[in-house]
Amino acid sequence: MSLPQPLSRIVDRFQRAPKDLRVQALLQFSRKVPPLPEELAADRSALERVHECQTPFFLATQVDEEGSVHLFFDAPAESPTVRGFAGILREGLEGQPWQEVLDVPADFYAGMGLESVVSPLRLRGMGAILARLKRQVREQVATDPDTVGP
Repeated sequence: MSLPQPLSRIVDRFQRAPKDLRVQALLQFSRKVPPLPEELAADRSALERVHECQTPFFLATQVDEEGSVHLFFDAPAESPTVRGFAGILREGLEGQPWQEVLDVPADFYAGMGLESVVSPLRLRGMGAILARLKRQVREQVATDPDTVGP
């Protein structure tokens, strides 16, 4: 599986962790999701809702002129599992080249052992978050001539 280095380190950490520590690690990542930048918090129209999530979950991506991806998430603190997944994606993909983000396998989290600590419904929501994120990146790269392309 080809993953950007930061995401690969996170996956490895979860793979080696006992089940009870996976829950704690997921909770730690939930606390790493930064608040929305002022411009997104003031005008939420740039955020897209991920309807497959049980939790009201919103995201936005930006691909800068160097081709690096920037991620923005909004999920309630009362939903630590989905926020934890957002934290994993943020730490693992923030600032990575857009092609590397698009190359992340849709089920990269399957090897993390999350199925033993998160319900199948939540896992489906996690997959939808990644799919939506990748779709936004693809759309930006296809429509923005200033983005570094293939």
